[in-house]
Amino acid sequence: MSKNRFWSWLPQLSRQVWILAVGRLLSQTGTGFTLFYAPIFFVNQVGLSSTAVGIALGSAQISGVIGRVFGGSCCDSPRFGRRWTLLLSAIISALSSFVLAFTSNFMMLILGNLLLGLGIGLYWPATETIVADLTTGKTRNEAYAITRLGDNIGLQVGIIMGGVVIATTGAYRLLFVLDGLSFLIFFVVIYLAIAETYQAPIISTDTESGQSSNSWMVALSDRTLLIYVAVNILFTFYMSQIHSTIPLYLNNFVKAELSSITISALFAGHTAIAILLLLPMSHILNPLSRPHALIVSAILWGIGFLITGLMGIVETGTLTLAILGLGILAIATVTYSPAASSLAANLAPDPLRGIYLAINSQCWAIGYLIGPPLGGLALDQTPEIISQFWLGLALSVLIAIAILQHLHKTMNHLNN
Repeated sequence: MSKNRFWSWLPQLSRQVWILAVGRLLSQTGTGFTLFYAPIFFVNQVGLSSTAVGIALGSAQISGVIGRVFGGSCCDSPRFGRRWTLLLSAIISALSSFVLAFTSNFMMLILGNLLLGLGIGLYWPATETIVADLTTGKTRNEAYAITRLGDNIGLQVGIIMGGVVIATTGAYRLLFVLDGLSFLIFFVVIYLAIAETYQAPIISTDTESGQSSNSWMVALSDRTLLIYVAVNILFTFYMSQIHSTIPLYLNNFVKAELSSITISALFAGHTAIAILLLLPMSHILNPLSRPHALIVSAILWGIGFLITGLMGIVETGTLTLAILGLGILAIATVTYSPAASSLAANLAPDPLRGIYLAINSQCWAIGYLIGPPLGGLALDQTPEIISQFWLGLALSVLIAIAILQHLHKTMNHLNN
């Protein structure tokens, strides 16, 4: 009986959504190998400065912008569609991982990250559009939560396995090889198990290139979408700090030394909290409007950044603060991701779904273009400036809340 109640509690979603979630789990396992260890490796072992590594990590967003534009147009194209866009992203991402595995200087690091950005740029519009195609407004938030759950479980497994590899062998480069292999496995899963979800619009149009150009103009003239884009860039900037700045900050700048094993355990715990709370938080916040759910997330981001700043000031209790701070940031992440994707999908007209979700994904490109270089630059400064950096991030959530309130009013006005 309890087993039946458990299965009935899970969202009733298309089989394709579950398969996509499994594929994303496999892909993100490889990403977990490198995501939190790459800044530490390239600074402490390759010998690059924090600023140089931040610039290189941020450079991925340059090609990411191009990839998202191309990916959004391909997703909405009858010649290419969602599935082949996703397959192309897996191949390019695998290639980038193998380049990074052999990186020994700044230029190779730039090349690897440019390829990575292109692969990620193609990936997000395709995978988010497939989820939107297979769901309706009522189930969409939970479907995005399920696919994010796959991401988070994969990251958790990757972080743990990556920590074991580093602790036992110190072979950082092996992590990038494993990352590349995970993308190839993801390619196989998508090729064998995911069908094309694109459906051509009923109304005939002009040439495909002209239609694509006009579609982008229509999307970029949507005032509600642009308000959402403004606040979503802030959220993705916040996310970039978890993946680039905080690992190096914990490793090099907190007053109490934290070993690589401890840092691995902290981020494993961060991801574990995200896994455990993603579906429950999705259920809890579902009655709220999507802008109000994002306001909850913004408040949590502010608290998390305040605690992160305290880690570099206090003499004792650093580990406790790190556990608390990363835990709150994990909850902030799981309240943000499904709500943001669902909001963007709900704003999109069906024929422009790929382009709208590509614009949503461009927010990640911009946030990650700005975030790692700015975080790396802050970490190359004095302890006082580093502390002010985290305080500034915490105060910036007030801007996010103001924009979200305006977005809520705008959407209510359009619906009424």
